[in-house]
Amino acid sequence: MPELARREKFDLAYADPPFNAGGKRAARVGRGERAHGVHAYDDAWSTIDAFLAMLEPRLAVVREALSERGTLWLHLDHRTVHDAKVAADRVFGRSAFLGEVVWVPGNGGKKRNGPSVTHQTILIYARGKEPVWNGDDPALRESFAATSLRMHFQNVDEEGRQYRERHVAGKTYRYYADEGRRLGSVWSDCPAMRANTPLISETTGYPTQKPLSLLSRIVRASSLPGSRVLDPMCGSGTTLVAARNLGRRYAGVDQSPLAVEVARKRLATTSPL
Repeated sequence: MPELARREKFDLAYADPPFNAGGKRAARVGRGERAHGVHAYDDAWSTIDAFLAMLEPRLAVVREALSERGTLWLHLDHRTVHDAKVAADRVFGRSAFLGEVVWVPGNGGKKRNGPSVTHQTILIYARGKEPVWNGDDPALRESFAATSLRMHFQNVDEEGRQYRERHVAGKTYRYYADEGRRLGSVWSDCPAMRANTPLISETTGYPTQKPLSLLSRIVRASSLPGSRVLDPMCGSGTTLVAARNLGRRYAGVDQSPLAVEVARKRLATTSPL
């Protein structure tokens, strides 16, 4: 990574490290059970401090690899995300924190003695003052609620498009129904099942594979055509596939030989969209 950071600068880095969930993770081979598959990586540190000792220097190297318009999307869950944010604040500075995305995989609750945690969190940090952000991209829009469409979008322009206007502090703002509203910070429309069932061709059997729809949205949000995209813990290569499909250049790194093999095979056997 330090050598890569000296040679290349990236507009987007997406990092999906182990979650410190305990134990080892195996990959599904064929249609067998993942639990009895090939060892992929270890997911256990003795303490949270040991986990952060692994993570923080890697965040520092990723920061150096980012362009002045670059952002890091750091994907974790409740086990470590709060401590990891403090570490990321040290590396990037608290003012570099842009916000977070709450991703809802759609797996449902399992705990019987308290609230189940059914979401994961992606922390977003900027390297500079003007990060790439494509807020008007259709991937970052969603339809207005049916009630809102019925009550507020009563106007029609000369092209036949429905719209509403709001007057705030002497200014008029126009919103078109067909453009939708900007997506909020809770993403529940990128189900993990797309990446984790052998019934769908997208899945590779690699543990914790994220759905292509999720990574495609992230790539579209924080990079431009021709941008370089980095995944320093690339696993099955979903980020790389999303970047290639969207006309970005990409680099993936992983310490697991199995991850590298899976990602290479996936890139070699799937055609860009």
